[in-house]
Amino acid sequence: MNNLIKTFVLLLVLVSAFSCKQDSDTTHEEILSKNTVAENYNISILLDLSDRISLQKNPNPTMEYYQRDLGYIKWVSEAFTQHLKSKRIRQIKDKMQLFFNPEPQDPDINSISQKLKITIDKNNASKELLNSINSNYALQTSKIYNSAIKDNNFIGSDIWSFFDSKVKDQCIENGDRNILVILTDGYMYYESTKMKEGNRTSFITPELIKKNSLNTKDWEEKVQNGDFGFIKANDDLSNLEVLVLGINPSRANPYEEKVIKAYWTKWFTEMKVKRFEIKNADLPSNMEKIIKNFILEKQ
Repeated sequence: MNNLIKTFVLLLVLVSAFSCKQDSDTTHEEILSKNTVAENYNISILLDLSDRISLQKNPNPTMEYYQRDLGYIKWVSEAFTQHLKSKRIRQIKDKMQLFFNPEPQDPDINSISQKLKITIDKNNASKELLNSINSNYALQTSKIYNSAIKDNNFIGSDIWSFFDSKVKDQCIENGDRNILVILTDGYMYYESTKMKEGNRTSFITPELIKKNSLNTKDWEEKVQNGDFGFIKANDDLSNLEVLVLGINPSRANPYEEKVIKAYWTKWFTEMKVKRFEIKNADLPSNMEKIIKNFILEKQ
């Protein structure tokens, strides 16, 4: 009888141990499965082709601002291809595209931009295509800037309207990691969408900052108490990450940079942007790590 009881207990222990191992293996497999799911990137680049890139109005002997933009775009492109090459072919389903707002009047620029809308999936992914992305982006974006500078017809930057009516449709895909890179000096102005609601505006210029007396050491208190800032252009951008590059404040006001960044920070926060960084117009060699870290960091 005792032997029978011992045998029964032993069987129970073995069954329990086997069951626990199965549960453990299942949990381990689930964790592995979750960890190996590859993110699909949807990267958008928004170019500000206003007179900030004018060689006459805003020259820079160290490195022209359009050349800095091209350097930033190079790092974005390299981060995108690095991401693609880290995935299995069957996992690839990624996009990179380039936008302007307003669209340039030069039809050649719009034609070139079409070549920069890249969609890569398992059906067209190849070593040749992946290796061509960086050189293609470098060549085509250089053509865009050269054409815009040669045309010398700078009509402004309507970034506010882009966030109001286009960003959700053009820059956000459900299930993807959506990243918008904006190349701008931080100022916004476009005559057709110039709006004012109290101390909120759809634009910011050096003249506006001066007019609102935000060029003194108590600028922050004035911004908070007077509710200065951009008019909110969207309610929920919680599936969008934004990297702003190229902030270039007027040197006439020592507080200009802080005011510009305060406007953008308040705007992104109110629109519930998932994650954002706002960076100055530094040399591209100093921006590689910042740009690639922002894009390649796992979220």
